[in-house]
Order: sequence, then structure tokens, then C-alpha cells
Amino acid sequence: MKKILIIIIVASAYFLTYAQDGIDRVLAQIEQNNTTLRALQKQMQAQKLGNLVGICLPDPEVEFNFLSTAFPVIGKRNDISIRQSLDFPTAYLFKKHIAATRNEQLAWDFQKQRQALLLEARLTCIDLVHANALHDELAKRLARAQQVATSFQARFDKGETNILEFNKAQLSLLNAKREVEANEIERDTLLSELSRLNGGVAIEFYDRSFVPPALAVDFEQWYGQTEKKNPVLQWLKKEIVILQKQVKLSQALSLPRISLGYMSEKTIGERFHGLTAGISLPLWENKHSVALAKANSLAWQSIEADQRAQIYYQMKTRHSQAVALQKSASDYRSTMQSLDSSGFLDKALAKGEISLIEYIMELSLYYDSMTRLLQAERDWNRALAVLNQYLH
Repeated sequence: MKKILIIIIVASAYFLTYAQDGIDRVLAQIEQNNTTLRALQKQMQAQKLGNLVGICLPDPEVEFNFLSTAFPVIGKRNDISIRQSLDFPTAYLFKKHIAATRNEQLAWDFQKQRQALLLEARLTCIDLVHANALHDELAKRLARAQQVATSFQARFDKGETNILEFNKAQLSLLNAKREVEANEIERDTLLSELSRLNGGVAIEFYDRSFVPPALAVDFEQWYGQTEKKNPVLQWLKKEIVILQKQVKLSQALSLPRISLGYMSEKTIGERFHGLTAGISLPLWENKHSVALAKANSLAWQSIEADQRAQIYYQMKTRHSQAVALQKSASDYRSTMQSLDSSGFLDKALAKGEISLIEYIMELSLYYDSMTRLLQAERDWNRALAVLNQYLH
């Protein structure tokens, strides 16, 4: 007996863990096989390389001049010059910082798209858990309807019941079969959707119970954890950093630009060579660039503040909804467990204490309540998945 008890405890722990991480294992497989994520990763790598374009020095200029004259006595003249233009030195430092921050921004953008795809997969899994649980419930209903139909078939054959009661039993069985078929179609559709997300590789998924993580009742505590992982907010933070660096870059580009080089001039009997230097006068080219960069920075700071407020109140609403749905589903489950009278109805019908129509109506009320319970648990877990999408 002791060994049996240990086996039961171990098995229960195993299936609880399996149910808890079943969805996570599916998501890990999808993340590995999803073709969209692979394409986005390659696109991100290409864009990171693109951000490095233009941060280096401009190409040096090399010029050759071969000049001749109509007077042979003077002879030919050969000129060679090499020049390298330079922006103010701090400009290259700011360009490098901007490129690095844009690459960090790309990573957050990829994270946003990854989380959206995995949320879609998680919601599909949640719907599948609901469909699997409903499958079990509908199987019980079908078995009961089949038993009742068989019983009334025997009664009808013996003349113990009329055609109306017989037809009601057959219609009840037909409805139970149609509900099972509809549920099978829904399950197949959801499995096909998982296969699509998994790069065309089929996934077997049999979970039929929810073991969601605990949700912190205190919103501020919960939000403090999610805000740091919210890709939209983090992307906006990086955009503010980029625009602040852009202001400094515009200021650096408004300073004089210098050029350094070497020049050689050769004629008959003479050769001149030496270093050359030049400087640009920043009068018109970047006249409004600093003002524009500052205006963009201020504008995006306002956008970031607005988005932060919008997301805060949106998540607060979703958090309240998830807490309410959690309580509703929990209360529903505990109440339904104490109100299951299907066994008593079966006995009452068999003894003739109630009519078939009374039996069907009472069962329908119970069935409807059980269906609503499964829907409530599904809705709670969907709300929780949306709420915690940035934590995965």
C-alpha cells in the first residue's frame, strides 16, 4: 500500500509538471522551427551591418594631372595630389554611438515581433487545452446520450414508451454526436495552426488542464517587472538616446571640416612637393541641422511619455481583468464540483421518477454550466497570456 501511495504521488507530480511546462515546450519548439523568426533574424543581421555604413572616414582623393604645351621648350608638367577630408573628430565618436544604439534598438524590435509570434502560439495552445478538456466532457455526454438512447430503444421495442420519448432520446444522441464532431474540427484546426507556426512540422498536444502561474495581485509590483522587458518602451528609450546623440552629432558637423594631403608638381628642371591643408567654413550647409535635431529629440520625448502612459493604463486594465477572471473561474470551479447531480438524474430516469424531457432539461442546464466553466478558465488563461507576454 505504501508503494502504491508513493507511485501515485510521483505520478501526480509528473503530470502536474507536464501540464505546467507543456505549453512552454511547444513554444520552445516553435521558436526553433518558425520560418518567420529565422527570416527576421537574418534581416536584423543585415540591418545591423547597414547601421555601420557611413560612420567611417570619407574616401581619400587622389588626383593626377599630365599637362602639355604647344611650346616644346617649356616641356610637360606632371601633378600628383592626395587629399583626405575629416569632419570634426567627435563626429565619428557620435556616429559610432548612434550605430551601436540602433543595433540595440533592432534587437528590441526583433524581440517585439518574437513575443507577438509566441503570444499567438501560446493563445493557440490555450485554445487547444480548452478543446481537449471539452473533448473529454463531450465524450462523457455522448456516452450518457448513447446509454439513454439504447435504453429507450429497448423500451420502445417492448412497447413501454411512446414514439415521442423515443425520438427525444435519438435527437439527444444526434446532438451529442454533432457537438463531438464540431469539437474535433476545432481541435484539428488548432493543431494545423500550431503546425504552421512550427515551420510545417506537426505537433502533438494533449494537455487538457490549466496550471497557470500565480498572478501578483499588486499591480505596481507586477508592472515594475514587465516594464523593463516591454520592447515598445525599451525601443522608445533607445530612440531618445539616438536623438540626443544626433543633436551632438549635428553640432560636431557644424564645426569646420579640415582636409590634409600631399601634392607634387614636376616640370623640366623643377620639382615641387609638400603637404597641403584646408579648412571649410561652416556658413550655409548645416544651417538648421542642430535646431532640427533638438526639435526631433523634444518631439520623441513627448511621444515616449505618451506611449508610457498609454501602456501603463492599458496594462492596468488588463491586470484588473485577469484578476477578476481568475476569481470568477476559481469560484465557478468550486461551485460546479459541489453541484454535479448527473448521477442522481440517471438513477431518477431509470426508476421512472422523472420524464425524459425533464432529464434532458436538467442535464442541459448542468452541461451549459460546465461549458461556461471551461470557457471561463480559457478566458482567464488567455488574459493572463496577453498580460505576461513580455515576461517570456
